[in-house]
Amino acid sequence: MHASPLSAPSVPPVARRRMLAGLIGLAGWAFAGAPARSALAQSAAEDALWRLSLPQPDGTPLALQSLRGKPLIVNFWATWCPPCVKEMPLLDQFHKQQAHTANGWQVVGIAVDSAAKVQAFVQRLELGFPILVAGPKGLELAKSLGGQGPLPFTVVIGADGRVLERKAGMVQPEDLARWQTL
Repeated sequence: MHASPLSAPSVPPVARRRMLAGLIGLAGWAFAGAPARSALAQSAAEDALWRLSLPQPDGTPLALQSLRGKPLIVNFWATWCPPCVKEMPLLDQFHKQQAHTANGWQVVGIAVDSAAKVQAFVQRLELGFPILVAGPKGLELAKSLGGQGPLPFTVVIGADGRVLERKAGMVQPEDLARWQTL
């Protein structure tokens, strides 16, 4: 059995303490730096979201920047995702209720799907909130904003343009009620 460098008799006790302190300091620096990098990555993802201009199902582009200044719910979804389809009427109802308030919440759906499928879906449901088509790149965008799993994935953004909360899975009425208090 080999002795570790910190317990080897040839290393003086003062040097061992310095080495141990250095390792602890290095570990602390690494962990302290992790949240800062994560915050920087989050800020970059938020900035990238606001710079996006995505097509609506009819091909007309919509710059997300035009939605800035009011609280916003960004819902990542797809026509082939049963929970996504199931939550659409709830999001639409919320959008319609909020449209009549001065500082009301906005809703935008970002479809991880083809434009043709999204257009047929939107026409059938007659949704009132903007739907944008991102295709497969929508999954990358969702992941950059904190999405970890399958769709649906929702990001709640404050009037200042920063992410307040994330939700994996279907949006529930309780979520909408709670988000209005943020």
